Amino acid sequence: MSQPTLFFSDKCPDTQAFVAGLEARGIRYDAVNITNSMRELKAFLHLRDSRPEFQAVKDGARVGVPVLLNPDGSLHFSLDSL
Repeated sequence: MSQPTLFFSDKCPDTQAFVAGLEARGIRYDAVNITNSMRELKAFLHLRDSRPEFQAVKDGARVGVPVLLNPDGSLHFSLDSL
């Protein structure tokens, strides 16, 4: 069974609390640090630019991380939606 993928940036002030919340809930995930490499940034940009769920994020001039992508394709921008 595959696990969720967390797209994040270690430069983002929201990442630490999001990761702590996932760990507190016992949620395992594959981590993609978008500021680690061009390959990881491109993977995130492909997701962000192909999904309508990111429109409000882009309209607000935000990047869109951290975000958890579940194997079923659903996205979680906050811990409250888990």
